[in-house]
Amino acid sequence: MAKVSFLGLGVMGYPMAGHLLKKGGHDVTVYNRTPAKAAQWVKEYGGKSAATPKAAAEGCDFVMMCVGNDDDVRSVIYGDTGAFAGMKKGAILVDHTTDSAILARELSAEASKRGLGFVDAPVSGGQAGAQNAQLGIMCGGEPADFDKAKPVLDVYAKMAARIGAPGAGQLTKMVNQIVIAGLVQGLAEGLNFAKRAHLDVEKVISVISKGAAQSWQMENRWKQMYEVKFDGFGFAVDWMRKDLGICLEEAKKNGARLPVTALVDQFYAQIQARGGRRWDTSSLMHLLAKD
Repeated sequence: MAKVSFLGLGVMGYPMAGHLLKKGGHDVTVYNRTPAKAAQWVKEYGGKSAATPKAAAEGCDFVMMCVGNDDDVRSVIYGDTGAFAGMKKGAILVDHTTDSAILARELSAEASKRGLGFVDAPVSGGQAGAQNAQLGIMCGGEPADFDKAKPVLDVYAKMAARIGAPGAGQLTKMVNQIVIAGLVQGLAEGLNFAKRAHLDVEKVISVISKGAAQSWQMENRWKQMYEVKFDGFGFAVDWMRKDLGICLEEAKKNGARLPVTALVDQFYAQIQARGGRRWDTSSLMHLLAKD
């Protein structure tokens, strides 16, 4: 059993922190910017909540974090009430937020100065993956830090793997989002084509999902896409645009060409303009089915 704090109780962090306590048997203290959410978590799972990231991190072996973006990370890590101010020597900070590789390297360097470990560990698998402890976790960091953190990560991971040095986890998550953007657009176009060709779409999916076109998106999102229903589940368009923005910015630095990613990002901008900021990313279908 380890003493663990979890910062950020959104749709991903809330169940992840719960698994650490209920499944992993760890001593868990949570922090959330909205105290009522932290109180709700304690009522549901037990454990403790703290009023500041510093208080949550004090005495902990591991500080796990899953917030919104680079600015959110900095707001809970730095300053007099930030997590760094409360972490003990030898503790490890694990950042599950999807943020920039630049920030990951910054946090790693700052952690090292303070005698702390750091692992950037963005996740894939969506809300369902978090709820069912079936996340893919792509990690960057020093081998010793990853090895210490892995038993904790395994509580809610289907697979947790170290890809390389600090920042490698975030870069791998960028690859993940680049691939998903193209997959979802292709699935939307295929479903729309089948619908307009008056095919039995369920039968179509039952066949092609057993062949080379199969994907997680197809298995888990085709029905909602076909029905043009995108509320109340999955990964929000606002967050996908944030992630794709990170991908496109990184591509400017490394020279990678991302023409499809850039195009799909603009399609998501159109979804936002239609009021779909919190719709699931499969809402690309909306642009084809509602023309």
